[in-house]
Amino acid sequence: MERSDLEKLALLARLNVDDAVFDEVARGINDVLGLVDQLQAVDTTGVAPMAHPLDSLQRLRPDEVTEGDERERYQAIAPLTENGLYLVPRVIE
Repeated sequence: MERSDLEKLALLARLNVDDAVFDEVARGINDVLGLVDQLQAVDTTGVAPMAHPLDSLQRLRPDEVTEGDERERYQAIAPLTENGLYLVPRVIE
C-alpha cells in the first residue's frame, strides 16, 4: 500500500494518523493484506460454501417454568405499587 493510498484511506475513515506512526500503520495494513492474499491463493475447488462452520442443529432446552411467581413478595417491599405495577417518579415532562 502506497503512502497516498493510506492517506486517502485515513481521510475516508476519518482517522488522524500521525506522521510518527504512519510507517508502522502502513506496515500493519500491508501485513493484513498479505494474509488476505495467502487466503485467496488457496485452492478451494470442490469445497462447498458454508454459511456457518458447524452444520449441526442447536439443541434447545425444554421451555419449562423453573421459578415460582414471587411478584407479591417483591411488591411488598417496593415503595409504591398499584394494580400489580411498580410506580416510579415521573422523569419526562
